[in-house]
Amino acid sequence: MLNSGPVWALGTMSGTSLDGVDAAMVLTDGERVLEFGASRYRPYSGAERAVLRAALGMWEGEAVEAAARVVEEAHAELLATFHSADVIGFHGQTLAHDPRGRGTLQVGSGEALAKRLGLPVAWDFRSEDVRQGGQGAPLAPFFHFAAAHWTNEAQPVAFLNLGGVGNITWVDPRKASPEEEGALLAFDTGPANAPVNDLVAARRGWAQDNGGQLAATGQVDEAVLEAFVGHDYISRLPPKSLDRNDFQAVMDRVAHLSDADACATLTALIAATVAAGLPHLPVPVSRILVTGGGRHNATLMQMLAARTGLDVHPVEAVGLDGDMLEAQAFAFLAVRVARGLPISAPMTTGVPRAIAGGRLAG
Repeated sequence: MLNSGPVWALGTMSGTSLDGVDAAMVLTDGERVLEFGASRYRPYSGAERAVLRAALGMWEGEAVEAAARVVEEAHAELLATFHSADVIGFHGQTLAHDPRGRGTLQVGSGEALAKRLGLPVAWDFRSEDVRQGGQGAPLAPFFHFAAAHWTNEAQPVAFLNLGGVGNITWVDPRKASPEEEGALLAFDTGPANAPVNDLVAARRGWAQDNGGQLAATGQVDEAVLEAFVGHDYISRLPPKSLDRNDFQAVMDRVAHLSDADACATLTALIAATVAAGLPHLPVPVSRILVTGGGRHNATLMQMLAARTGLDVHPVEAVGLDGDMLEAQAFAFLAVRVARGLPISAPMTTGVPRAIAGGRLAG
């Protein structure tokens, strides 16, 4: 059991971009962020990435078991390099997400990690939310609320995470707690890096379009964008969430385009779906703070500014670490799980009431 007051929590994130594992320390009482600590990154090898990619969209079987082994080993290897953590927040690797159907699946055992590392591990953050009628995602918004207080935001602000899937969190920092009505609204905006990564992997053998250099040389096919911005998901009221492969059909729509034009179109699709989601926000914002790998894509950042008409900045502009924000989020949520505090609410995941989810092992 954690002692009362602030503790050092170590959080991890292995996202749908399949690039690797982030781990970061946060000093927190589960309500406030007091200090950010050490952080490290452990990339997946090409062979490991292939194992994970082979299991995407699957719910059981040898491919899923193989992916779980990769995830547990990579996390254990990285987490063992940290010291002085009181609790670990282990997200695992999402392979499938179908909250209105089969549920949600993140592989990797928190119990196995707790035994191996000798520390309590909060894990399985999403399942209880889905069982109670929520989407199970996104889960970073409660941390975004704490981060907005840490950066002394005075007015509503939007955090945009661009990983494999895009998600946005609208925060009103004038509220006292994240579960308070009107404090948060969060939802997945649409595809983000996943289709771009898949495209350049298939056509060029690249892990990603570094800096958006290929997209910068292409022409956007606006007809493809128009068709996908008209998708019923985009107009659906939030909260709402996506699986990594929900927009897989877009790959067929760009199959006839050159590498550069296809990459430019998929990159513009990210910006277009974000712009289409902005009318859902309770109160307009003047700027968007971007986290996740997408903020390193200069072409995407320019497209976001052009299509939203807003100031678009990486979260580093307010003193946060966009590479580690999601790992820090699960460190923060680990303390909330350990102390029985809510980690999701109606306007973040669509769960009927604020709930304390997750499991604690060790």
